Amino acid sequence: MSDFTTDFWGYYIGAIALAGIVWCVWLLFSQRAFLKSSKAAPGGQVDDTGHVWDGDLRELNNPLPRWWMWMYLLSCVFALGYLVLYPGLGKVQGWLGWSSTGALAAQQDQLREQVQPLYARFEDMEIPAIADDAQAREIGQRLFLNNCAQCHGSDARGSKGFPNLADGDWLYGSSPDIIRESIAKGRHGIMPPFGEQLDSRAVGDVTQYVRSLSGLAADPIKAARGRADFRANCAACHGVEGKGNPLLGAPNLTDKVWLYGSSAAVIAETITKGRNNQMPAHEDVFTPQQIRLLTAYVWGLTRPAEEAK
Repeated sequence: MSDFTTDFWGYYIGAIALAGIVWCVWLLFSQRAFLKSSKAAPGGQVDDTGHVWDGDLRELNNPLPRWWMWMYLLSCVFALGYLVLYPGLGKVQGWLGWSSTGALAAQQDQLREQVQPLYARFEDMEIPAIADDAQAREIGQRLFLNNCAQCHGSDARGSKGFPNLADGDWLYGSSPDIIRESIAKGRHGIMPPFGEQLDSRAVGDVTQYVRSLSGLAADPIKAARGRADFRANCAACHGVEGKGNPLLGAPNLTDKVWLYGSSAAVIAETITKGRNNQMPAHEDVFTPQQIRLLTAYVWGLTRPAEEAK
């Protein structure tokens, strides 16, 4: 019911549910009375409805079988009992207090208890040690494939708009603590639009300057003009030299790693319209132990070569 803004809709739905059950009971007894009054016909014959098929096949007006009537009434009683015990009358939760959210939480708690022994031996290990453990890497990979590969790809190399986790280029930093924080708390990176601050010529100039920072082909005259606009509008996040700022998640524009692409058209679109990326938080999805194993797996994808020995 969270999509509705007032309690009216809860009462509205509850009234419809109860009215439907009452109407079903009324319909049964109204037809039962009619059938009783119409079944006795002169000569002991049962009235028919007047419908005839194939010349002599008549539809008779026989009363309903008692077993069917009792089954019908029991279904109505069952419906009422269900609405009393379980949520079904709008905002009324029912006597049992059951909810799909509560049932899911109970199942998750039960599953966590079952797998707890599996994670127990990793609790006192440091992230590098976990990354060296074959079983831990396998568990981390499965967690990644089931929960992260949809965005970052099964090989963790990302796609357009989703960071590559295997190239050693990190927006916020590559330490285990930062990776753990990203997984648990999520990230929200915003590149504000500059379409109102910069006209089309200035956007083109800044685009050429940004391309020149990473050694891409660029118009030297436009790039020279764009340097001043870049420092006035972009350096606050990306730095004067365009090397980015991990504290803000601002990308390094000099390393030839591009989240959306390096073409002039894509860069100009980013400058004009901005970007809004969000990495969802997973602290309510994973247990702390699972976050540690997933952190170790992601960190291990690009761990320093000297540490991997």
